[in-house]
Amino acid sequence: MEKKPSSFLFSVGRLICYFFGHHLQVTHKITDHIFEYRCTRCALEMTDTTQGTLARLTPRFKETNELVAKIYRRKCSRKVLSKAS
Repeated sequence: MEKKPSSFLFSVGRLICYFFGHHLQVTHKITDHIFEYRCTRCALEMTDTTQGTLARLTPRFKETNELVAKIYRRKCSRKVLSKAS
């Protein structure tokens, strides 16, 4: 279970991020070049876009990332099977 920051710490973290920028940490690797990130201070979730920029992780992006990860895993497993033959 994930711990959520208290509301006071959350608001202080948001202020710090507003002035100094986010401190992002990779939380999920989708492919070799697409990742999901979370700010360690304010818990904001972000992801890479097709243009190479960062965007907030909305439910639509999350669903898209899951689909891309599934396709990527299938592609990688086919490569491994074809090399073994």
